[in-house]
Amino acid sequence: MNTPESFVEELAAVDLVNTFNPYSDICPIHDTVDAARARRENLKRCLEAAMNARADTIWIARDLGYRGGRRTGVPLTDEAHLTEAEHLFGGITLARATTGPALAERTATVTWQLLSSIGRPVMLWNVFPLHPHAPDDPMTNRSHRKTERSATWPFLLALLEMLQPKRLVAIGRDAGEALADLDLPVSQVRHPSYGGQSEFIAGIEAIYNLSSSARRPETATLPFAEFA
Repeated sequence: MNTPESFVEELAAVDLVNTFNPYSDICPIHDTVDAARARRENLKRCLEAAMNARADTIWIARDLGYRGGRRTGVPLTDEAHLTEAEHLFGGITLARATTGPALAERTATVTWQLLSSIGRPVMLWNVFPLHPHAPDDPMTNRSHRKTERSATWPFLLALLEMLQPKRLVAIGRDAGEALADLDLPVSQVRHPSYGGQSEFIAGIEAIYNLSSSARRPETATLPFAEFA
């Protein structure tokens, strides 16, 4: 797993019960016929761009969400913000992998408004890099189990080895606890879901020395689903 291509190929081979692997699975309701391939290519291009740009920070949340990374293959990124992701990563091309309207999602919306203000490459990831869902209910979000984290933890370690980041930003308490034993500086911020949006914004602004006036005004109230 020492190259973006081999990393994505091995991630696509992971098969766990009650999880959706966006890099190999196809949703029969929303996906195009080549959705898994498109998401693999999206992730590979982001990894390549982050390496080329020498991105020194990785933002890490807990799990992929069903309205965000499950659909795009890009962590913390919904379809409504694929264009912003293309620009931030230096003009790469990221493909839609689903049919119908492009969905927006709360965590991804706030995340990308802040990333656009920061204006520098940041790699995005999840402690558990697949979408965990309730049994027989694939359009739900649940917290991953410790056994699931253990099964996919080598991917986080491989990502750290490839990018050699100087700092990690843990989005939410669960992510912060999972990353606590790593030998890297970890800055923890509140997750923006369930009333944490203002604290999340303030935490990122403090890390990057941003003033609140630098943000676009639409971060105030976002009527979208909670998870990325």
